[in-house]
Amino acid sequence: MTNNQLYEAIFHRRSIRKFDMTPIPAADFAELQEYAGAVRPLDGGIRYELSYLDTTDVKNIFPIKAPHYVCLYSEKKNNYLMNAGFILQQVDLYLSANGLGSCWLGLAKPSKQVPEQKNGLEFVIMLGFGKTGNDVHRTANSEFRRKSLSDITSISGADELLEPVRLAPSSSNTQPWFFSGDPGRIIISRVKLNIIRAAVYGRMNQIDAGIALCHLWLSLDHQGRGVTFDFEKMPVPNGYEFMVKVKSG
Repeated sequence: MTNNQLYEAIFHRRSIRKFDMTPIPAADFAELQEYAGAVRPLDGGIRYELSYLDTTDVKNIFPIKAPHYVCLYSEKKNNYLMNAGFILQQVDLYLSANGLGSCWLGLAKPSKQVPEQKNGLEFVIMLGFGKTGNDVHRTANSEFRRKSLSDITSISGADELLEPVRLAPSSSNTQPWFFSGDPGRIIISRVKLNIIRAAVYGRMNQIDAGIALCHLWLSLDHQGRGVTFDFEKMPVPNGYEFMVKVKSG
């Protein structure tokens, strides 16, 4: 699976909430595991592991059941939630590119029979995935319910670059990100939340930022531009908090 194939998947990926509970073929599952084990992290200094569960090993307050789940476990360090979103969004796009449905499950957890810690790492987030009888793909950008580019960026002349980022999924479709700076040095921030909203969305919005960063990286890569991530804090617009700076060339 190439980065360009992941990039193309951005424009037709959709969240799937009804699955065919038949397991995917073993060969397809093995290919997924091989791909997922070699994805690019946002921060290579954060230890993490992926684990795969079936529906009997997962508890979810929402009635969404899938035949398979991929779980990310991580050490708790600065940016670990963004790193989790960045990593699993690559898996999410891989699944879509291969005709499989997937859904981010922010409130699902491993069941009591499955430890929430693994090799010193804590469970962070999971994706449910599998076959579905519904349409896996969107047919047009107009099917996405997303903010306009003018709502998420102050950068001029970067519409083609940031359109794939605009389409990124987020928890409850909150789209908490904002992009400032210039096309060669993009500063990503996220909306500051009040106490009540922070309790509900604070954790997931950091994962969301990682998802958007994955789309930005793939968009820059599609344009043939190398990418480096810089976590040294920079000024951001009022009402936002700094997440990361993306340098490209």
